[in-house]
Amino acid sequence: MTRRSVSTAYWSVFDVAAKESEIEALERQAAQPSFWEQPEHAQETMQRLARLKETVDTWRSLERKASDLRGLAELAREEPDESLAEQISAEADELASTLARLEFQLMLSGPYDERNAILSIRAGAGGTDSQDWAEMLLRMYTRWAERRGFSAELLDSMPGEEAGIKSATLDVRGRYAYGYLRAEKGVHRLVRLSPFDADHARHTSFAMVEVLPEAEHDVEMEIDPDDVKAEFFRASGPGGQNVQKVSTAVRLTHAPSGTVVTCQSERSQHQNREIAMRILRARLMERELARRAEEEARLRGEHVPAEWGNQIRSYVLHPYHMVKDLRTGHETSDTEAVLDGDIDAFLEAYLAASVGER
Repeated sequence: MTRRSVSTAYWSVFDVAAKESEIEALERQAAQPSFWEQPEHAQETMQRLARLKETVDTWRSLERKASDLRGLAELAREEPDESLAEQISAEADELASTLARLEFQLMLSGPYDERNAILSIRAGAGGTDSQDWAEMLLRMYTRWAERRGFSAELLDSMPGEEAGIKSATLDVRGRYAYGYLRAEKGVHRLVRLSPFDADHARHTSFAMVEVLPEAEHDVEMEIDPDDVKAEFFRASGPGGQNVQKVSTAVRLTHAPSGTVVTCQSERSQHQNREIAMRILRARLMERELARRAEEEARLRGEHVPAEWGNQIRSYVLHPYHMVKDLRTGHETSDTEAVLDGDIDAFLEAYLAASVGER
């Protein structure tokens, strides 16, 4: 494929003209007198507008640079000049570098990839070891978010009986947080010498990671309040003992889908209910997206795998050190760095492998 066809392909994928049309539509919407009557929706619209303008400006700038470079190349052909040739070479290298950076955005071009992510971890089979493993994963993702300059807020956590956590939900906020973290959905397996076994025997532990795109407030997922049953109870600490004297923890049950969400991280019942509603909205949106994808796959005659129980990655700390992704084959022996949040290579390998599928 030539340079020209490559850039044309990228231009088509990013569809700059369509983004410019959307910018015009959003600017007209923002100019309406009633625009700020719904502050949250207005803020989300302005954020979307800013992101679109940034993308379009980048590509239009790239287009101008490419045009200028073509002009210089034509001039060099007519009047050969060594200094001009060096300038063209340097600018071509810079252009290629910029294009390579933008190429990576192809991997993050899904409809929800730019959004914040709600990441949940649940300890699986393995007792205390798995609860400790779930807490290790929580730290790994928190450290990863910090490395990228994202914020990571613990929305909910249920302590383990002896150590670790039974479950936790993390709100990861930053551009493309969901696009990156969707690679982590699935079962994570740990093999190590157990620190909780008197014989120090080797144990295998499992934890389930769920990643959801944050639903835009009351836009995509309308929830009938009559469909949601709210229950309040006292937050619990390690070993199951109650740590509060009032019932601030919240459990929401969405009757039509049977989806249950709990939150007990805040001291305020109102705050816990708001957080639980955010998680519920995201889970219902994910269910709807999965339903649509499954229906489309069936119409195309494709096999639809049951992905919930799929093991995606193994972390081995004994008898050797190795982290291996079972979907992409990417692996490393630097387990300490991975558990300290250095997981970008795994995320990028998954994203690269999924571009063709999408």
